[in-house]
Amino acid sequence: MSIRIITDSAVDMADHFRSKAIQVPVTLTFGEDEYIDGVTIDRDTFYRKLESSDILPKTSQPSLVYFEKAFQELQENGEEGLVITQTSRLSGTYQSACLAAKEYPNIRVLDSYNASVGAGVLAEYALQCVDNGMNLDQLAAHLEEKKADIGVFARMDTLKYAVKGGRVSKTAAIAGNILNIKPLITIRDGLVVMAGKARGIKKANKLLMEKIEELGIDHTMPLLLGYSGVNDDSLQEFIKMGKSLWDGQVNRPDITQISSSIGCHMGPGAAAIAFFIDKK
Repeated sequence: MSIRIITDSAVDMADHFRSKAIQVPVTLTFGEDEYIDGVTIDRDTFYRKLESSDILPKTSQPSLVYFEKAFQELQENGEEGLVITQTSRLSGTYQSACLAAKEYPNIRVLDSYNASVGAGVLAEYALQCVDNGMNLDQLAAHLEEKKADIGVFARMDTLKYAVKGGRVSKTAAIAGNILNIKPLITIRDGLVVMAGKARGIKKANKLLMEKIEELGIDHTMPLLLGYSGVNDDSLQEFIKMGKSLWDGQVNRPDITQISSSIGCHMGPGAAAIAFFIDKK
């Protein structure tokens, strides 16, 4: 019986991995306008609307209908499925998937306890495990252990969108803009937390490298870079500086555009990296 990997659209993967998975879409709302992520709005259009709008868009977990449709199709095809969702501490997607899976013994649901590229490298690894012949219960148990080994960091370019979302005060944001402060965030225990801050892009990228080097990258496992916005210019600056992190291991790391669910709070110009920590 073949196994399919299912994620919500906030789980970011490289294109060659995403094409092998089933993605259940998140819903986006800009004021009175509602969109289905990746169906009625693409990511470039989303970021253009984000930059031009005074309203911070809202996101909501995928409808049960989408999960049930995916599960029903797998059951009819004689396939099994493992759902990997963004962290349950930031979204209700995990609970929705669990509720939809109750009637499907061929489905398992895993809370990645991560988001965006962090959940993405776990999903990419899951696809590799399936290709290597791991069965469904083995896969679910193995990933439950491996998810603790993921390191993820993101360097933001602006606090503007964090202010709109009520996560940062206007006073702190004004001070940050005056000083050209670039925040560095990570995910710890399923929540987004500050990992540091620096003045200017170069110092922020240097700090980002230092944080990654402290943990170490396991180059036998998936590595993924992400960017927010309609272009990856800001990420390319980090790639040039951070080349030593993967030089001699991979010719060029995989890159993906960060999903709308995370991008609406980070804003454009962010650069992110997710990897498995070197345990040696």
